[in-house]
Amino acid sequence: MNTLEFTVIGMTCGHCEASVTEEVSEIPGVTAATADRSTNLLTITANGDIDDAAVIAAVKEAGYQAMRK
Repeated sequence: MNTLEFTVIGMTCGHCEASVTEEVSEIPGVTAATADRSTNLLTITANGDIDDAAVIAAVKEAGYQAMRK
């Protein structure tokens, strides 16, 4: 199991957190994802390696910007 952390810019409410979590959870190999607007932190647990670009693209699809922490 791998744990990854990303900073997500622009989350302001629970809906924002849910949107980011939903998009990232669809990435193959992701077993859990939690977005926290109070810390701007996205924490991902995955089986194996997850490409940073896939996470960044999923967060962008949700309407936000992300960078690896």
